[in-house]
Amino acid sequence: MSTGLISLAAGVLIGLLYALLKVRSPAPPALALIGLLGMLAGEQATRHFLHADDTAQKAPVAITTGASS
Repeated sequence: MSTGLISLAAGVLIGLLYALLKVRSPAPPALALIGLLGMLAGEQATRHFLHADDTAQKAPVAITTGASS
């Protein structure tokens, strides 16, 4: 199971517990969470594009066996 799914499941369980106890969540407002999501998306996109540039610049390596025909 991925770390993201475990984190999501833990968050849902804690949210349910807070709702049952009628406690207000100490989490930031939804608007702040949307901003955080945008920051994470930007970070991932940057990593993706930087990694794609690294792999595009590398030339393929020819493998030779040393045997001639």
